[in-house]
Amino acid sequence: MADLLQNSGLFFALLGAAFATFFAGIGSAIGVGKAGVAASGVLAEEPSLFGKVLIFQLLPATQGIYGLLVAFLILTGTGIIGEPKDITLLQGLLYFSASLPIAFAGLFSAIHQGNCAVAGIGTVAKKPDQMGKAIILPAMVETYAILALLVSILAVFGIPNIK
Repeated sequence: MADLLQNSGLFFALLGAAFATFFAGIGSAIGVGKAGVAASGVLAEEPSLFGKVLIFQLLPATQGIYGLLVAFLILTGTGIIGEPKDITLLQGLLYFSASLPIAFAGLFSAIHQGNCAVAGIGTVAKKPDQMGKAIILPAMVETYAILALLVSILAVFGIPNIK
């Protein structure tokens, strides 16, 4: 039983790394997929718009990258990557908690950013000269993913070394 409790901190830290990667990645996959479908429809009619619609499709991918970044920070902080460390249950729970902002904000913001990107792709299809205005709208959704990333990073770096 003591061995189980000793390793439970590492379990929760790994669970946090998985949450950050999994949920932010799912959101990005959904957002990029929606934008890709819309972009494909535009390209069937106007292949010269490839560069413009590709930018819209790439926007929701950032949340998955943010989740992966937080996961790497957790894996490094726990010693899974790098020098091995003993992780207490409290530290493991703190790492898990630190993953939640980017996990869930990444999930939802990427999906909604994908929806905004689809609308932007529609705008560019009709009025390519309005690209600058159209890209600002999905980029605004990114703000909340960046805020969540910041909170997750600050939380990971704020976890104390408990012995």
